[in-house]
Amino acid sequence: MDRNFDLSELLNRNSAVSLKKQIGFVWHLSIPGMMAQLSSILMQYIDAAMVGFLGARQSASIGLVASSTWVLGSLLHALCIGFTVQMAHLVGAGEKSKTKNLLFNALLTCICFSLFLLLLGTGISFKLPLWLGASDEIYSDAFWYFLIFCLSAPFYEIVYLLGGMQQCSGNMKLPGILNALMCLLDIVFNFLFIFVLNLGVKGAALGSACSALSVALLFLYFTLFKSEYLKFTGHKGFFFDGNVIKKAVKLAAPVALESSAFSGALVVVTKMVSPLGAVSLAANSFATTAESLCYMPGYGISEAATTLVGQSFGAKRRDLVRSFSWITVFYGIVLMTVSGLAMYFACPLIFKFITPDPAIRALSVEVLRIELFAEPLFGASIVAMGALRGKGDTLVPSILNLFSLWVVRLSLSFVLVKNYALKGIWFAMAVELCFRGLIMLARLAFGKNKKA
Repeated sequence: MDRNFDLSELLNRNSAVSLKKQIGFVWHLSIPGMMAQLSSILMQYIDAAMVGFLGARQSASIGLVASSTWVLGSLLHALCIGFTVQMAHLVGAGEKSKTKNLLFNALLTCICFSLFLLLLGTGISFKLPLWLGASDEIYSDAFWYFLIFCLSAPFYEIVYLLGGMQQCSGNMKLPGILNALMCLLDIVFNFLFIFVLNLGVKGAALGSACSALSVALLFLYFTLFKSEYLKFTGHKGFFFDGNVIKKAVKLAAPVALESSAFSGALVVVTKMVSPLGAVSLAANSFATTAESLCYMPGYGISEAATTLVGQSFGAKRRDLVRSFSWITVFYGIVLMTVSGLAMYFACPLIFKFITPDPAIRALSVEVLRIELFAEPLFGASIVAMGALRGKGDTLVPSILNLFSLWVVRLSLSFVLVKNYALKGIWFAMAVELCFRGLIMLARLAFGKNKKA
């Protein structure tokens, strides 16, 4: 695989790009992206499995604050999108001279933002488990897990930002390798902190934080000193560019609003699940973790869609913007259909690996199988969002997603949880994911195109 995958020379010509070659581009960029997603998801499996063997109480403590960590993580990731989309546009337009200063402004802004979230998160960490309905037996573990995650926010922000910058500049290989390394380091650090040092749930959070720190340092080295487009060595004239930051905020704000509101809705769902007991709380957390393996292909292809559509948009190739959008959506639907089908039969074995508790395993299988029927349209929504972001369309899709989640899913969950408990919540999720897929496809097909 080429070190850098740059479409600019091809895109700036008026020659036609065959369908076969477009499909090749999609696969060339999708596979490393999927591998990076797989390694990230495996980290969740590793944490869940290692903590799961400590008992249902420890698993429930992580499940309680999982949606809250997603809130912070989604905010960190959203700001990165505002800069990575600009990187794809610059590379597509062949304006490589501007990429280094874009990265300079991105690093400055994102690190400051992550420090702000660090302070905010640590400030509420004492009260958060209580707000979410934590019992006395899980309060301490939930508090420590969330606090350590907040303290490691800058490490995750660097990984998100530099991974995205590398991908949108054409280097999909490095993020895949470093994310796989982060997964391996997570195993090592988790084993050390959880079992050798006997730190329990705190050890799981420390293991993830140390693996993120290690990979963040490697990303900084390879990006700032080795990357063809992004390295700072030998470059002079860095300057604060308010227009770049303003554009990043404009692109990221709808994504941040959507992501935080999405995660906030998950907090509301957690509040609904919490009174159902530790078994339901742990099963909800484990089923969510297992389901992430199904949408791994979708997010990998979504990253490829953002890069391909973004570079095509920057090169003013409207024909390729349209074709790359629909090719990637098609592959996302196919692969997530396959992954959902495989998970339907494999999930009992997966939950046996994650937890020894038979009651948690049985309930996890039941609720996950309800949701798996929505995977094809869920895949459509994930990849369509990546394509829309590639051409700078973030506001309307974010509003549509918020409507889908807060109006469709939460209202259905509130009604169904009364009679069907956790199964009702997961049925509501399945209905909402199908609805979300349909409205994202409609936006991709009929939404107004911004001028390239």
